[in-house]
Amino acid sequence: MTTNSLCEEIQELNLAYLLLAQRLLGADRDEAIFRLKLNDEIADLIEGLNARQLTRLSRTNQLLCHFSLDSSEKLRQVTENPREQGLGSLHASLLMAATKNADLSGESHV
Repeated sequence: MTTNSLCEEIQELNLAYLLLAQRLLGADRDEAIFRLKLNDEIADLIEGLNARQLTRLSRTNQLLCHFSLDSSEKLRQVTENPREQGLGSLHASLLMAATKNADLSGESHV
């Protein structure tokens, strides 16, 4: 893959993320803030972007979304979870929610 191709894929992903974020914020703001790990100010800004602004912002060569698990240990806990299927997804959700709380408060809850 060429660098241009990779940059184009990043830009497509950015646009898809921004459109999804706007749709989620419009449907249920609190849930969107939780799922996307946004604060109120960023949510307001994303929600207020028009099509031109969305397109311009998506054309950056850096990913706008971020990987929410902030440590390799948390990723390992999610991917190598020996719990049964039903409990595995619940455990992953709890780890992800704790990561959101840590991001906003500066402390870890796991």
